[in-house]
Amino acid sequence: MDKNQKYVITINRELGSGGRTVGRKLAEKLNVAYYDKLLINELKEKFQLNTEQIEKLKSGKSDWWREFVNAAMYMGQGMNELWYYQRMTGEDDGSLVTSSDMFKVEKQILENAAEEASCVIAGRSGFSIFANHPNHLSIFIQAPMEHRIQRIMSKQNLSHEQAEQVIKKVDDMREAYVKKYAGTSRYDTRNYDLVFNMEGKTEDEVVDLILQFIG
Repeated sequence: MDKNQKYVITINRELGSGGRTVGRKLAEKLNVAYYDKLLINELKEKFQLNTEQIEKLKSGKSDWWREFVNAAMYMGQGMNELWYYQRMTGEDDGSLVTSSDMFKVEKQILENAAEEASCVIAGRSGFSIFANHPNHLSIFIQAPMEHRIQRIMSKQNLSHEQAEQVIKKVDDMREAYVKKYAGTSRYDTRNYDLVFNMEGKTEDEVVDLILQFIG
């Protein structure tokens, strides 16, 4: 990846691994926009988007994607880890399950955002969406189950058993999502340029390793 050219970095991560924090901190270090599933959902609601509306906006308002990027960066600043896990562990599974139409909307949003400027994207199928991008770095961040459980327990004030159940539920849904829309397993390391195990590492250390790799 050439950071002197427009680029996109995609991060797939296991819940509780700290991968979302890595992505956000990496984007801050690189001074580029950061996008994830929850942020895209908020933006879809804000702009009331579907695929036809995106095409109309692209043809009729030349600065709409800049407005979109600015809104994304502003909204991202207000989203903390606790809010994220509250959404993840809520009763409503809508944040994790999407229709084919909504996937198409998300794909268009991300592709157009990446066309606008360099960015970091955390999502379950980003590696697939940008597989043919000429300047793309794909990263997978994972951690041992106990590491993940302890992190979720701390962030969400859950018991060990509750945290483990949440992780397994989200793992199953994310794997099903990737298989449906990317036709592969998110655990297949051939999908990534870099794979990190977070055990014994801080988010900042992993960010530094990524920056060293980029050069």
